[in-house]
Amino acid sequence: QVQLVESGGDSVQAGGSLRLSCAASFSTSSSDTTYSMAWFRHAQGQEHEGVAVIDSDGSILYAESVKGRFTISQDKAKNTLYLQMNSLKPEDTAVYQCAARTGSLSGLQVFKTWRYKYWGQGTRVIVSS
Repeated sequence: QVQLVESGGDSVQAGGSLRLSCAASFSTSSSDTTYSMAWFRHAQGQEHEGVAVIDSDGSILYAESVKGRFTISQDKAKNTLYLQMNSLKPEDTAVYQCAARTGSLSGLQVFKTWRYKYWGQGTRVIVSS
């Protein structure tokens, strides 16, 4: 089993930066399993939107709306996923959640919430103009 806890959300001005973290905790049975990780977000009253994905082989994919501004990365030694967000815009305001699934996303559409079994509770990001 996997437990995910996000942190780093805050209220910032447009153009500012934030780095979100997602700390993962693995059970003994899952500790030697490979995972693909993703960041999703959902604004108030809106559906979940995929933000960025890092596959189990290290491949990365971003949503068009965040390309060039956001960077997904992971520190496997610390079991932590990151999302560096630069040049933030008001439309980036949302609750950001990390998600994980076992195995690779190769050949699959990655921004589908149902592909991810494990989810964090989210961290709120507010960007004001």
